[in-house]
Amino acid sequence: MDSVKLLEAIIDNAIDGIITIDSRGTVESINPAASALFGYEPSEVIGNNISLLMPEPDRGRHDGYIENYQETGVKKIIGIGREVKGLKKDGTTFPFRLAVSEVHYKSKNIFTGFIHDLTKERAAEDELRKHAIELEEKVRERTKDLIKLVSELEKAKSDVSLSLEKEKELNQMKSRFVSMASHEFRTPLSSVQLSASLIEKYVERPDFQNVIKHTNRIRGSVQLLNNILNDFLSLEKLEAGKVLVNKSDINLVQLAEEITEEMQMICKKNQHIVYQHTGDVGMFYLDSHLIKSSIINLVSNAIKYSGEDTFIEFSTEIKDDTCVICIRDNGIGIPVEDQKNLFEPFFRAHNTGNIPGTGLGLNIVKRYVELMGGLMEYRSAINEGALFKMTFDQ
Repeated sequence: MDSVKLLEAIIDNAIDGIITIDSRGTVESINPAASALFGYEPSEVIGNNISLLMPEPDRGRHDGYIENYQETGVKKIIGIGREVKGLKKDGTTFPFRLAVSEVHYKSKNIFTGFIHDLTKERAAEDELRKHAIELEEKVRERTKDLIKLVSELEKAKSDVSLSLEKEKELNQMKSRFVSMASHEFRTPLSSVQLSASLIEKYVERPDFQNVIKHTNRIRGSVQLLNNILNDFLSLEKLEAGKVLVNKSDINLVQLAEEITEEMQMICKKNQHIVYQHTGDVGMFYLDSHLIKSSIINLVSNAIKYSGEDTFIEFSTEIKDDTCVICIRDNGIGIPVEDQKNLFEPFFRAHNTGNIPGTGLGLNIVKRYVELMGGLMEYRSAINEGALFKMTFDQ
């Protein structure tokens, strides 16, 4: 077979487009693959400048590319190849890979362009990119849902843990209540029963001195039971949110003096309450009922947990817009290990022994103080007494 015809057959049947141009950019040949790719008949292209098949800005720059190469010899695409865009007859563009080679034939230079259509590849890449974006969006949404689910699970776990902890605390509180109630009610009731029986015998003799003694003992036991019930009622009101704060300007010094006089009557042998006020002003904006209940509770504790022949220091101070109320005793003190539970309901320090009490007083006082917008503080050590301080700001 003639080599020329063989070459023509190869070019005509090549899958990729092949176009040849002269040194001026004029198309000399175009194979069927290139014609089909650009949508032109060969006759419409041959004899025209190759820029016909180029979109802007390459169309306006192409002749300059050839001239620059001929003047400088610097190859920017020849033998290198690059991706460019082609312009079809219908005005649409498409991407293709262009490889250019230079051939010297019959004393002239011919440039051959090999055109590999990238339309399908770019479409596949675009489709892949689209799927990647969709996948990324789905992953983002699923991640968001997963984070939300994990957050809800953590919250549910926290809620369950909190519920279990509250249930545990409630069970402990119930146990302490049963233990406290069985002890605190039994002691005064037994005392009442015994004293009532003895009174019957002393009346028969008669022995009025012992009758009075046991009558006072009954009265004291009834008062103790009354105090226990009052503590229960106060706690119930606090838990139900029924304790309302009714503040007004009260004469704190006068109130403190009245409390001191009342509480002195129940002090032990040679126990003395020493009251002192600091400041030129005696009036302060507080709830008289809540502050009186709080002071009485703290002074009562000081009396219970201190021995005979001791002093209980009770002081008030009003300076500018701040009021400080302190009760200090020299009693048995509060063990360090018990102080973390000091304000829990029904809790009593392990060194209280047979000293009567409900374990509610300090819890009630602290909540009263906080309802009035105040701060409750304390300082204590075993066998070194205790100091309780209530601070209020206007």
